[in-house]
Amino acid sequence: MDATLIDFIHDIPKVELHCHIEGTLEPELMFALAQRNGIKLPFDSVDSLRDAYKFSELQDFLNIYYAGMDVLRTEQDFFDLTWAYLERINGQNVRHTEIFFDPQAHVARGIALDTAVVGITSALDHADREFGVSSELIMCFLRHLDEEDAFRTLEQAEAFRHRIRGVGLDSSERGNPPEDFARVFAEAASRGYLRVAHAGEEGPPEYIYGALDSLGVDRIDHGNSCLEDEDLVRRLAREQVPLTVCPLSNIRLRVVSDMQSHPLATMMAKGLRVTVNSDDPAYFGGYMNENLAAVCEGLGLDQKCLVTLTRNAIDAAFAEEPRRQALHEELDVFVASWND
Repeated sequence: MDATLIDFIHDIPKVELHCHIEGTLEPELMFALAQRNGIKLPFDSVDSLRDAYKFSELQDFLNIYYAGMDVLRTEQDFFDLTWAYLERINGQNVRHTEIFFDPQAHVARGIALDTAVVGITSALDHADREFGVSSELIMCFLRHLDEEDAFRTLEQAEAFRHRIRGVGLDSSERGNPPEDFARVFAEAASRGYLRVAHAGEEGPPEYIYGALDSLGVDRIDHGNSCLEDEDLVRRLAREQVPLTVCPLSNIRLRVVSDMQSHPLATMMAKGLRVTVNSDDPAYFGGYMNENLAAVCEGLGLDQKCLVTLTRNAIDAAFAEEPRRQALHEELDVFVASWND
């Protein structure tokens, strides 16, 4: 890839809208936290753990993902996890990030919700002060659990309503349609939460319709399968529904076979409001810059495309309007200076 494009990818101010904070747990930190908390991991070394990051489908990944998060026990653990991610993305010039966390996965392990929320948000606040990196926090309901469990989580989170911007839906997509969570999403909306949902990663286009019509989401996470339904594509383009696409994740989980066949370029050509994100970067081989480099190399995207993707992300962000405007202005200044 051209060195100028590599520099452009590094320097452009970026926004990330789809990152699971538990999925940023790098093997080295996993081992360090395990040692601190006296936990025996089922791997002999960092290298053997990395060797396990070979997945044939989403469920293979989830098995290791949930096992790995067992090392997160204390507020300090959640702070260290989040801070490590924030330091890394600050080095990649990510200026705003919206992270998911899975409260049910922690509460089920006996970890109090406030332990996770306070640890995560303390790191987010610190990054805002130290780096000027703004953020929003989204709690996801696990779709392999029932809706009643999601309702309990919503009630438990009420004390942190001022820190949690939205609710999402993640975990195993197959066999767990969005409609199963229509009531809890309606209740979340009544309490002022914004809404997102994973749909169309492994699931069919019908799951995207379900997320839009039954859950009333503001964004679709992934959305790859929309291209199987032209009526859906036209609707997404007409309504400019944001799609938080995760290219390297799609390769690692074999949603697509290689980057050359990734649907991102087709989505852009059809007028969809797509964004590029890292998903679970510790497991899938890259953060924002690596994902952008991969789509540029694999799909031939240029600087103009990268600016479009970034503007899409700013417009789709849950940031307050003054922050959104500041992000647009920062991008404008960068583009103008680059073209001088």
